[in-house]
Amino acid sequence: MIAKNQEYIIDIIGMTNEGNGVGKIDGFTVFVPLTAVGDRVRIKVVKVCSSYCYARLEEILTPSPDRIPVDCVAFSQCGGCVYRHISYDSELRLKQQQVQDAFERIGGIDTDYLPICAGERIDGYRNKSQYPLAVNTEGKPYAGFYAMRSHRIVPCDRCLLLPDRFEAIKRKILKFIEENNISIYDELTGKGLIRHIYLRHAEKTGEIMVVLVCTRKRLPHADRLVEMLTSDPDIVSIVINVNDKNTNVILGESCFVLYGKEQICDILCSNKINISPLSFYQVNRDQAERLYEIASCFAGLTGSEILVDLYCGAGTIGLSMAKKVKRLIGVEIIPQAIENAKENAAQNGISNAEFICADAAKATKMLLRRGFQPDVVIVDPPRKGCGESVVRDIVLMKPEKVVMISCNPATAARDCAMFQEQGYRCVKIQPVDLFPRTAHVECVVLLEMIK
Repeated sequence: MIAKNQEYIIDIIGMTNEGNGVGKIDGFTVFVPLTAVGDRVRIKVVKVCSSYCYARLEEILTPSPDRIPVDCVAFSQCGGCVYRHISYDSELRLKQQQVQDAFERIGGIDTDYLPICAGERIDGYRNKSQYPLAVNTEGKPYAGFYAMRSHRIVPCDRCLLLPDRFEAIKRKILKFIEENNISIYDELTGKGLIRHIYLRHAEKTGEIMVVLVCTRKRLPHADRLVEMLTSDPDIVSIVINVNDKNTNVILGESCFVLYGKEQICDILCSNKINISPLSFYQVNRDQAERLYEIASCFAGLTGSEILVDLYCGAGTIGLSMAKKVKRLIGVEIIPQAIENAKENAAQNGISNAEFICADAAKATKMLLRRGFQPDVVIVDPPRKGCGESVVRDIVLMKPEKVVMISCNPATAARDCAMFQEQGYRCVKIQPVDLFPRTAHVECVVLLEMIK
């Protein structure tokens, strides 16, 4: 019997999708964080379940050939990166296999798996950061990141996934908070003013937005903060976001501009894109361009197609293809996102695009009543995927091609299996690494109607 607090020596033979090493104790599965395939390790069991257990790494007896020196002091505690201890080539192999395993095991799909599209930058690629705040034992404010599966804040002086200038901005804000005795929000008591520091960077234009997430609109000594921050000419927007609810959701619904513009502007796939505090925008701009280029290539657009973009958000995917189609129709259930999409179309002189605020089912029925039959449907659903009803709605429109962009291979595999049951064939799948050093991987799937 496997018992808690017992120690064992095991070999790591696989990895989970969350980045934990997998080993066996007399056939019993054990998950061990911070290990790598090929490691021989001494472990201590910390939790036992009916068919598996979790263990803590005690000692690396024989290191994996994939191992590299860890370059971040917060790596073993922070809930962000999971692959800083192995080479990037090894990480890419794991992600390629993760996508293929999901589609084969969950979807039963036999298709052409293209080689993963690697990130050109594995550090400094994120254009957004959200730092939760806390107070240390000396009463000083600090910022960091949540530990895995918790709200314990791990201090971090420099996150390697972020641009260096974010750290300088964060330090200025912490200095302002300390010098002016501004209170930090406490989740347990619900008291305090500032909850998060939220930064966004438009890489192509250089514009930076600084957002302070607070429990109320008024920030004491706000003029001093503006003066401190605007010594950096790239900071063109300083905003207060109000979140006074007892919730794990970071942002509230209301924003108030302290300085500069309500939005910053970036350029993506040759289009100007407005970014507000509440807008969705891919955190890895360069890889997002490659992701959308792959989706466009899969769609095989010739200029004569009607393209429907479901889950269109602010329209970035559809607008990147608008000049290659006859007509673009974007569908999104969030009203503010639809307004952003319309603004983005207008400022780029795109006149063949229409954006509908509705869920997929209502939009499908509306388009069918109007006599629109799309040639291509693009879907970029949330992690939960499309689901049976949305797949059914898409099939009703009878597009020749469906191009799926997914951040969750498991739900994508499930959805693609449903498409195959309803007359579509999964032609090829392209994994794309948008988030190097983390556990996440995207993929683009081409489905074609069987005629």
